[in-house]
Amino acid sequence: MARPEQVLLLEPQHELKFRGPFTDVVTTTLKLANPTERNVCFKVKTTAPRRYCVRPNSGVIDAGTSINVSVMLQPFDYDPNEKSKHKFMVQSLMAPPHMTDMEGVWKEAKPEDLMDSKLRCVFEMPNENEKTQHDLESNKVMSSSLLKSESSTLSMKSMVSSLDDGEVKRIMEECKRLQMEVQRLREENKQIREDDGLRMRKSTVMTTQHSSPSSVTVKEESLSIKVIALIVLFFVIGVIVGKLLL
Repeated sequence: MARPEQVLLLEPQHELKFRGPFTDVVTTTLKLANPTERNVCFKVKTTAPRRYCVRPNSGVIDAGTSINVSVMLQPFDYDPNEKSKHKFMVQSLMAPPHMTDMEGVWKEAKPEDLMDSKLRCVFEMPNENEKTQHDLESNKVMSSSLLKSESSTLSMKSMVSSLDDGEVKRIMEECKRLQMEVQRLREENKQIREDDGLRMRKSTVMTTQHSSPSSVTVKEESLSIKVIALIVLFFVIGVIVGKLLL
């Protein structure tokens, strides 16, 4: 007895195409649509189960709806002389009302209730023109990166060459002078702190205790601000000189 005609609509209808290179997983999509007014059970089978990963490989399609099945071809060494004989079959049957056990429905199904559709697998490799275009695009990206790197190098060399020996020497002397000034202010600040401690120990008059620390505190704040400003200035100049001399 002939099997009934497949009620599911398959897209694509006859073949699944996989486009190389096959060095990574290649995925193609199989759409299954149920145009009927009843739910339909389905299974997706293949002649090479170890080569493919199918998600979902079975289930129920509600009436008037569709699902997408992802067929993932695993990486392998492609041989253009080898004709692929891999095939897929989509098997289906009408789901009974109030179905609770889908596996039980498949086991109890009669051969005349089963419907199936077969699809063959087609492997495609990029042609030589596409490979050449891909190589050209890769070369363009690499050339652009090299040009940017060379431009940055030339810009730095141009900046360094714009300074003569006299300007470099003057900047170095200014850095040394600032370094000596910072050191002098540190020593002066340290001396003031020591004098303030001695004055506090010797002072016994209340007015002296209030006035002297206030005056010294103002001096310390003024000196601290100068020290910070000079340190920041020295650091900025040092960074500029370091970049120019590299």
